[in-house]
Amino acid sequence: MAVVIVAVEGPSAAGKTSWCAQQSWPVVAEYAPTGEEPDGSNPEVQVRFWTAVNSRRWRQALELEHSSAVVLCDSDPVKLHYSWCLARVGADSWSRFDSESQLVRAAVTRGELGFADLVVVSLPELDVLRARREGDPTRRRRSFDLHATLAGPLREWYRAVEEAGAARVRWEFPRWVEPAAAAWTGVVRDRCDSAAFERLLQHLPAVEG
Repeated sequence: MAVVIVAVEGPSAAGKTSWCAQQSWPVVAEYAPTGEEPDGSNPEVQVRFWTAVNSRRWRQALELEHSSAVVLCDSDPVKLHYSWCLARVGADSWSRFDSESQLVRAAVTRGELGFADLVVVSLPELDVLRARREGDPTRRRRSFDLHATLAGPLREWYRAVEEAGAARVRWEFPRWVEPAAAAWTGVVRDRCDSAAFERLLQHLPAVEG
């Protein structure tokens, strides 16, 4: 069975979860907060916690591919982009990204974390995001305003992913995932490609700090 792992990305209220629900394939759900997440007072504990969370989600995707031709991930298991985007807008330190990137590099090298075959990214305008948030009373989205500022850096991140050859990127949510994923059918690639990870870091915009 040819298998394609698809990561679905975008800012809060971009429609990731809704789009996944419209598809007929199994989904690795977005991480659901438990209230026991590190508060950031110990940076090492924080980056280790989130790297472990993301590695578990990747492992779940690999388990699902044994029984499905397509596996969807509601948000990219390689969620290193989050700390990079936060630092890019000045909402967190670059030291957090540096520490987390070291752990992610090690996890990729060990085969515990890998790149999806395809990433579909949606970056709606801010007014669209706000309208969607207001129209969905089931989601609190407590950090909506912060996350909305990350759209620009998120675009930069996935452009670097694309340029590095770490994954194929599609810049909109297709109506159905099958046509978008068809190009990967039968393609054999190393998802845990440490060289691709290094190229990704090299293709990111130069920053200060």
